[in-house]
This record gives sequence, C-alpha cells and structure tokens, in this order.
Amino acid sequence: MLIKTYCAAVNGLEVTTVTIEVNLNIGVMYHFTGLGDMAVKEGRTRIASALQQIGFKFPHGDITVNMAPADLRKEGSSFDLPLAIALLAANESLECEELGRYMFVGELGLDGRLLPIRGALPIAIKARAEHFKGLIVPAQNVREAAVVNNLDVYGMENLLDVINFLSGRQQYEPTRIDTRREFYEQQSRYELDFAEVRGQESVKRALEVAAAGGHNIAMIGPPGSGKSMMAKRLPSILPPLSLAESLETTQIHSVAGKLGRDISLISQRPFRAPHHTISQVALVGGGANPQPGEISLAHNGVLFCDELPEFNKQTLEVLRQPLEDRKITIARAKYSIEYPASFMFVASMNPCPCGYYGDPTHHCVCTPGQIQRYMNKISGPLLDRIDIHCEIQAVPFAQLSQMQPGEPSEKIRERVIAARKIQEDRFKPFKGVHCNAMMTEKMLHQFAEPDAASLDMLRMAMERLKLSARAYSRILKVARTIADLEGSEKVQSMHIAEAIGYRNLDRGDWAERGI
Repeated sequence: MLIKTYCAAVNGLEVTTVTIEVNLNIGVMYHFTGLGDMAVKEGRTRIASALQQIGFKFPHGDITVNMAPADLRKEGSSFDLPLAIALLAANESLECEELGRYMFVGELGLDGRLLPIRGALPIAIKARAEHFKGLIVPAQNVREAAVVNNLDVYGMENLLDVINFLSGRQQYEPTRIDTRREFYEQQSRYELDFAEVRGQESVKRALEVAAAGGHNIAMIGPPGSGKSMMAKRLPSILPPLSLAESLETTQIHSVAGKLGRDISLISQRPFRAPHHTISQVALVGGGANPQPGEISLAHNGVLFCDELPEFNKQTLEVLRQPLEDRKITIARAKYSIEYPASFMFVASMNPCPCGYYGDPTHHCVCTPGQIQRYMNKISGPLLDRIDIHCEIQAVPFAQLSQMQPGEPSEKIRERVIAARKIQEDRFKPFKGVHCNAMMTEKMLHQFAEPDAASLDMLRMAMERLKLSARAYSRILKVARTIADLEGSEKVQSMHIAEAIGYRNLDRGDWAERGI
C-alpha cells in the first residue's frame, strides 16, 4: 500500500516541501532513498521504539521509503513524525482521509514524545504558501509557528496525540496568537536605559547620530570609560522593528534554534556580542550543517565587537563584504546559501595593549612598537567601513557622584525616529534603501551634495587626515544624518564639520600620532 505524507526541509532560509512516500509489500527488507543524512536514517530506530511505547508495532514487510525530491539533501531529525505517520497509514493502523492536507514536522523521543525542531516559523510560512490546511508541530514550537495566520497550527506533546487527532478519536483546537498585540506590547520594554549613563555627552551624541542614520561606529578609550555600557544601551534608542522586519529576524533565529519556547515573534532589535575568540564560521555562518552566523543573527539589529583588536585579524576581514553588501553568501562544495546581514556594526577598543595611551590619569607602559602592532590588527579597509570614530575618556568622579540621571533613552529615541522618518520618505523611490548609511554614490550627489565652503573643508580634511575616497563618502552620509536630526533640508558646513570630527581615528591620523 502506497501512502504519502508531507513535511519540509530547511536549507538556509529556503524551505522545500518534501513528500515522504512509503510503500508496504510482503517481504522483510527496508529500503530508504532520498538523500537523507545519518540523523534521518536513524529515525527508523526512534520510530520503532516510540510506536512500541504507545502500543503500536513497527510494520512488518518489504518497506520502501522515498523522500522526494530525491536529489535534495535532507538533514536533521524533523522527519521522524511524518515518517511514523506514513508507516502507520501504510500498515492500515491509522485511517485518515485528510492526511494529505496536513504538513508534519517533529523529532520523536524513544518514549513517543515530540521534541522541538529548528525552523518552525519558515516551515509554517511554506505550509501556508502551499495551501495546506494545517501544520502539526511539537508543542515547544507551536507559538513560533502559530504566528502565521490563515493556517491551523497544532502543537502536540507526543505521537499518540497526533494519531488520535488524525483518526478523529480526540478533538484539538489550533493555537491562535494575536500577533500584532503581542508584538506591540513588547516593543518598548528595555532593561537598559541611557538615563543610567552619567557624563559622556559627546559619545551619546555620536551614538544618537549612528542610530539615526544606521551608521557603524567605533569607540576607543581606556578601560572603565563606559564603552560596553553605552553599546549595550544602543538598541534602546533605535527605531522599533516593523512587523516585516520582526518576521524576517524571527525566521533567522528560528532556523538557528535560538528562539525560546515562549517567544512567538522577536519584537526588539537583536544585540549580538560575540567573544573575541569566535571563529570565522561562527561569525559568518556555514559549517557541515549550514547555520546562520552571528552577523545574520544580528540582522536588523546590532553586532557589537568588544575589544576589537583582540579578534583574530582574518576573522575581522570577513566582515568587510557583509558591511558593504548587507548580505553574506556562503558557497561550499555541497551547498550555496545566502543569509541577510544588514546590521549596525559597533566596536570598542583600547588605544594600546595596556589600555591607557593618552589617558591623563594613568601612565601608559606600552612602547611605540607595541602600540603600532596592536592597532595594525585593524586593517585600513575595515576601518574605512566604520562611519563614526569616537574617542572616550574616563568620567571624572565629580560627574560619577552626581545623582541626576542622564537623558533617558525614550527622549533620544524620539529624535532618532523623527530623523528616520525623514529618510524613509526620502528613499521611498529606492528599493532596499531605508537609511542614510545605505545611500549609493549617486544618491550622495542627489541628497548630500556639499556647498563650496563645505567642499573646501572636506578637501583640507582629506589632505590632513589622509582619508580614502570611501571615507569621503562616509563623511557625507554622516553629515546628511546630522542635518536630518536638525530638520535641515540642505547639508551645511556645520554638519560637515561635525562629521569630519567623527573621523579623528582614521588610519593616517593614527600614524601621525604614533599609534
């Protein structure tokens, strides 16, 4: 007897509907086709144990299992549930007239429990696109999958529940989630606030400009000056995620298995802070079983690299292309996958190995050669891709001891949102461009053309600081953002001057200072 059930294979962010075909005849052999990996093939053992625990027997006979399309590699244990259902139906232990209208995903425990899987959200989106009536997932994944409307999503605890549901012995209600209500309720709940940061007004201003234009920023200063503290509060002043951005971000975290059981949608911009010992694969993604890396997990959010020179230099260099293209393509012998990687890059670093070069309150013990080697770990091309460079000094005790809180994140966020609204209106005709940091050279000439006085100022800065052509474009982009924060239609010389001030750590300037 030939039976078909349906599930899905996730490769990167692409989901392919997989048809599991089971043919049962008289005999004793078990044949498996369809490019399943070891986890898929081992599913037979898990299914046999699970069926025994719930009072069923593994079918006896000549069993042929095919997973179509047969030329697509299937990986993981999420195929256990649909295969178990197909085996029961082929053995006539389960009767269901609507078996073909449901998609199934789930790993089976030896006792018949359904264990969580990765990628439930993109699978649910695919099930709706393929016009399936319903999707059956493990209970731990139900809130994640139920975000998709116009699809009945059932969260099941074990295999027996699925059998009872399909045979009509027991009624189950699909899970319903008010996606918009949950999404908007959680958007403004931040544990960290800029009101807790005392002093450092110039750095707060730089972070506000960075948030308003989506610019990358690097902070350099001695230990304890508040670099990490302020970086962690950056998401609290960024514009809220749109529903489309939230869905896209949630899909990436779902595929990576990073969603908690009680999370349906990611409602706040992600903040990723990998340790400096991270490998290239962990940063960009890939591996034997392809997974999103940290740069994709930071999509629509912030990637924070603390102590930037401590990162492996070759690891840092892989950031150059994603910072420009806002996506990462991973090509291997067996697969080619593209992940989105549109993030704000935030870095912090000490000015030297001991951390106190240029600090008026501490003596630096590093030699010029040590300082030079330390800073040479950051290449000029990578530095060029960072729009804003900001020097930080430790906050004096007089400011630390003040009880008055700083400006709250909510106030700063209002100004950032107003500036972003100007940019959204400006870039409506341009697909894929949402903020000033995404402007092309043609857009710069159209929206950020400097006047004669500003050009003279830029020429002087280019010669004195030995800036590259890319740095010239970054200055114009930042100046355009500063003008938007002030509500100015034209980029003026004072905006250019402030933007040039944010390039004071450029490569040529470091060399002149002996860093």
